[in-house]
Amino acid sequence: MAEHGTDEGTMREEALVFTDDVATFGDRLTHAREAAGLSVAGLARRLGVRRPLVEAWEADQAEPRANQMQMMSGLLGVSLRWLLTGEGGQEEAPATGGPLPGETRAMLDDLARMRVEVLALAGRMGELEGRLRARMGTGGR
Repeated sequence: MAEHGTDEGTMREEALVFTDDVATFGDRLTHAREAAGLSVAGLARRLGVRRPLVEAWEADQAEPRANQMQMMSGLLGVSLRWLLTGEGGQEEAPATGGPLPGETRAMLDDLARMRVEVLALAGRMGELEGRLRARMGTGGR
């Protein structure tokens, strides 16, 4: 991959490096994880999976589930679109200036946890609505 620079031209070139014809999902995941200052074990712990599974994702030997992808994008501070395809503006790629400050990382972690909770609640609401509709449709009030 290209060297990470700080001038605008290099940043544009870097954004182009992560297209599907050059980089894989595993490459983008590795880059985003490192840019976020996380180890493989640290990302695995935050996602609630085992380290070998994250290693398999980074080696393109396995693919994460949709809910894991959503959590990953939040934890790593990248868009889901960029993580999946490498497409998007440079604002969607991870920063290359090193790890985020602790307070910022803590806030991102809180947001990721909240996103997971909201998605779980939305799923439960959908199930409940389905049961309610079924009950009302069958006349079992």
